[in-house]
Amino acid sequence: MPPMKKSKKGKRKSKESGKLKVAKSRGAPPPLPPELRGLDTEWWYAFLHKHAESGHGAPSDEGEAFRYFFRTSRRTFDYICSIVREDLISRPPSGLINIEGRLLSVEKQVAIAMRRLASGDSQVSVGAAFGVGQSTVSQVTWRFIESMEERARHHLVWPDQERIEEVKATLEAVYGLPNCCGAVDATHIIMTLPAVESSEDWCDPAKNYSMFLQGIVDDEMRFIDIVTGWPGSMTFSRLLKCSGFYKLCEAGKRLNGPVKVSAENAEIREFIAADSCYPLLPWIMTPYEGKNLSGPMLNFNARQNAARMLGTKALARLKGSWRILHKVMWRPDKNKLPSIILVCCLLHNILIDCKDELLSSVQLPENHDTGYCKENCEQVDPNGKLMREIITAHLQSSEASN
Repeated sequence: MPPMKKSKKGKRKSKESGKLKVAKSRGAPPPLPPELRGLDTEWWYAFLHKHAESGHGAPSDEGEAFRYFFRTSRRTFDYICSIVREDLISRPPSGLINIEGRLLSVEKQVAIAMRRLASGDSQVSVGAAFGVGQSTVSQVTWRFIESMEERARHHLVWPDQERIEEVKATLEAVYGLPNCCGAVDATHIIMTLPAVESSEDWCDPAKNYSMFLQGIVDDEMRFIDIVTGWPGSMTFSRLLKCSGFYKLCEAGKRLNGPVKVSAENAEIREFIAADSCYPLLPWIMTPYEGKNLSGPMLNFNARQNAARMLGTKALARLKGSWRILHKVMWRPDKNKLPSIILVCCLLHNILIDCKDELLSSVQLPENHDTGYCKENCEQVDPNGKLMREIITAHLQSSEASN
């Protein structure tokens, strides 16, 4: 079953360009630059005061408290506001006022949306924290998602060859794998569905209703390709084959950069690392399976496993940061859910691009998909098997010569 398609509105070209580079900061937010001064900050202190009155814990340092609630530094938050500002100002829906009867500022709208995504709390709970109603939270969050989906897409793109070469150099230096361009993994976004929509198509192996998200990440755990919208009942290998990434690779239009010559003068093409739930292909390297593996095989597995864990850690960080993807979603609109997932991935990447640190308290353990049994894909492409043997031999020769 193909993913649900949502109706598309007319798109306008983004006026945003480039990526803001932000230094890591701790403690109180630094003074805002001139172009950001005069922005609404009253909402933040009102929110902080209301939270303190509720008796719930939060970091005492103001800068860390901001990251705790919204996952970003204040400066990165202001950058996100700059991305969506034009849309939130030019297309205000009716009724977006707070309890004092004033129109919500862009900053407060973004804060409401990001708190909803970061906490996964109900719209009623988020609204109470900001002094707005449930319908306002719903409207604001969806308008934010629509704007980010259109205007922040430059934060999630397949790298150009220059950047790919940087990724490959880093991964080889760290893990010893030549021509490795990243890692792939997938996770289930669990949801409840009304009885009329509770078909077996959406019931996954753990007996949850879920939607799949597959992500390919680079050396910094930045998403460089995602596919979502497909039912969680699919296997990992089937999800891969339904992706545009798979079609591009099979057509020779992706992972088609310069080959590397091994220590035995054999060619090693570009590839990504994956768990054994994926097929072994010329451009996807999976670990050796079985008992009594040779030393070189075990060495390959150790290096390959360390590299492919980048994908697993990225998904754990994603679902830890944006808890709406980690909690069970209550009857989501399956036409809109892929957009929510995409925007969470965009925010994940923006944090990396802006060099923001996550608080350790919001990160999940590495297992982002608890309750699921490990799948094993038995598909082995002969050329993929040969490529894995070439890399294994190359690692052995390289280590012997050092």
